[in-house]
Amino acid sequence: MRRIEWPLHLVIRTVVGVVAAGVLAVAGVVAWNWWQESRATCHEDVVRRGPHDECVGVTAGDHVFATHLEDVQKLIAKENARVEAESDEHPYVSVAYLTSFTLTDDDSNSEDSVRHELMGAYLAQHRHNRGDLPGSPKMRLLVANSGSDSAQWDYTVDRLLERRDGPDRLVAVAGLGPSTERNLAALKKLSENDVATVASIMTATNIKGIDGFVRVAPTNVDEAKAGAKYLKEKEFKTVAVVQDDASSNLYAATLAQAFREEYPDSEHRLVGESISYDSSVSSAWEGELRYIPGRLCEAEPDAVYFAGRGRHLAHFLNALANRTRCTERDFTVLTGDDTTNLTPQQLVDAARTGVRVYYTGLAHEDMYKKTPYAVSKLSAGHFRDEEGLMETWFKDEARYDGQDIMGHDAVITAAQGIAMASAWQGQGKVTGPSVARMFHQMSGSEQVPGASGFLSFKKNGDPRDKAVPILRLTTKGDSVLIDVTSATGEVAREN
Repeated sequence: MRRIEWPLHLVIRTVVGVVAAGVLAVAGVVAWNWWQESRATCHEDVVRRGPHDECVGVTAGDHVFATHLEDVQKLIAKENARVEAESDEHPYVSVAYLTSFTLTDDDSNSEDSVRHELMGAYLAQHRHNRGDLPGSPKMRLLVANSGSDSAQWDYTVDRLLERRDGPDRLVAVAGLGPSTERNLAALKKLSENDVATVASIMTATNIKGIDGFVRVAPTNVDEAKAGAKYLKEKEFKTVAVVQDDASSNLYAATLAQAFREEYPDSEHRLVGESISYDSSVSSAWEGELRYIPGRLCEAEPDAVYFAGRGRHLAHFLNALANRTRCTERDFTVLTGDDTTNLTPQQLVDAARTGVRVYYTGLAHEDMYKKTPYAVSKLSAGHFRDEEGLMETWFKDEARYDGQDIMGHDAVITAAQGIAMASAWQGQGKVTGPSVARMFHQMSGSEQVPGASGFLSFKKNGDPRDKAVPILRLTTKGDSVLIDVTSATGEVAREN
């Protein structure tokens, strides 16, 4: 066989080509991996995860989770930087505000509500660090995003737990979102790892047996009792309960159960059996709500108690307004605090249905006017007065839902726990467990001066005799304070 001989220049060119191709292939893989990694990383301890490609994790304010949070996160980042710069003279610990900051249709909260919570949290940080409630050690406020419907809670909680030691010294987590199974799982994991927790808007009654946990919101039992008391005072003799059956909606389940136990007596009764829908069946729940008005026409209640999320309420009111039966009847609906998560436009749309709507809220800026003895005047002033810090910082913000007050009260509770622990441990020894123990000492002269009411806590973490505002939705979509009550009829007051 004849041997083929290649010219030297062709051999060299071929070898160089093969080597170059190999180098380019390796470089391509490296570049692809780098691009994928850079795309996945939003910031330090903040990564893209989940089907919605959200940036989730923990930041000291440098990373902005959503455009609408930019103003308040800049203020938090600036205050955190100031605290760090002065740390040689004034030691600090960290408190994180955890909730879903990137929202989709899966969430009951709105962008307005979570933004307002964070604004209130920043006010509490400012008051503790250099305002009218000074305490030591100083506080860095971390912002923690668990993603839409808290689907990425495990990643974010793990990042928080990494910050217990070292320069961050995380001792408490506030906020924690609404009452859902995922948020409860996050709460339990933080507690099991010695982090004190203060829930801002969790109301589900069956959250119990968790060490180091308190909440500043009234429980669903408290709300249901307050609501039942109000309906009885207004002489509503019969009530039908409409309930969300979704197993993950702890809020709805405990609200309905509490009302059913509280309302009936010798003069008041429940009518209409098992009127419900299931929001976990995404293709069906809106349709179910359209059939419920017919059943209410048959039951003929004096009022309807709606145990469901605010966004479900909006659809229910539309169905009630568009009913084709018993059109001569006027319906009155009483519901719970999740109504505050509706946007201004949703509230206006709800008002246009013509249905009278009342709800038990978590907080309202006019509570101080109604019951000045039950609310801290100094704290309330920051939300009510034109010269108050909230109006100064966020002048064009329509803070209509009271969520800023709840975010503030949660963080100011953590701040007071930090200051109390420091008083007997020393600034450098404050820990999550020591802060949690102080929650049990917050009574009498040590009550928390909340803008939603003075705060002291039962052993199970529930607020004691917490003020519950009764609100009415006006025809313009505004929320008007009608009354302030509590589960017992008495509200905690300053001693």
